[in-house]
Amino acid sequence: MEDENRLLAPERAIFLMEDFSRGFIRYVGIEAQEARWGAFVSGLSVRPEHRQQDGFIHAGVLAAMADHTAGYAAFTAVSSGIQILTIEFKVNFLRPAAGQGLICRSRVIRHGRRVMIGESDVFDLGESGERHAARALVTLMPVPVEDLAGRG
Repeated sequence: MEDENRLLAPERAIFLMEDFSRGFIRYVGIEAQEARWGAFVSGLSVRPEHRQQDGFIHAGVLAAMADHTAGYAAFTAVSSGIQILTIEFKVNFLRPAAGQGLICRSRVIRHGRRVMIGESDVFDLGESGERHAARALVTLMPVPVEDLAGRG
């Protein structure tokens, strides 16, 4: 596929890596690890407050990570004048995550002018290595920045 061979401008990659952890995502502690055209990787060092009552990493943490990382994968495939909004996502939790970290690998699987589709895979990082914990399908809408002015 020709899109897979496209390159992300280094200055755009740097901007997106720095921009990734703001607001809620910064509060949770999810951090950017890698940006390529159509793809983004994030990581999380798990803290006690990320866990639910049974000691597993809370499903909301995995869902937020999958959604946000897919959004930044989409950001790599649009110009700087475009914002990305999630309009729907579905998460399949494949197994409980209980390790000391998470890694999320997201990619754009449909790059449209009005609707983009991203796919995120979240892996639990434990003593036995990576274990696939969740997969999300994220529907995203690219919107010109000027269309969002004053709506934040």
